[in-house]
Amino acid sequence: MGNFIVYKDLTLAVGDMVSLVYKIKEGEKERQQIFKGIILRIKGADDANRMITIRKVSKTGIGIERIIPLMSPNIVSIKVDRKSSYRKAKLYFIRDLTEKKVRRKLYSKK
Repeated sequence: MGNFIVYKDLTLAVGDMVSLVYKIKEGEKERQQIFKGIILRIKGADDANRMITIRKVSKTGIGIERIIPLMSPNIVSIKVDRKSSYRKAKLYFIRDLTEKKVRRKLYSKK
């Protein structure tokens, strides 16, 4: 496989659907939020500055992307929901596709 990384005994690859639990601080309070989406790209040469871009489509159909540094202390956990068999390094083309077309392209059995 081409573009993948190992993060805390977990193999993350471009195209995988992941669930990311992230700590958010709002004033005095702190809460956890789940962000489920597809890994669009992996950036960074070494572990100190490695970042992933995750894209999800909200219920209203608007695409949301977050760039998350993997060394962030705000990451509680990452879980891979679905592995992809796609081989591209960056998946920017899925920004123009519907959710059904993305599933067909990334997660179909080849």
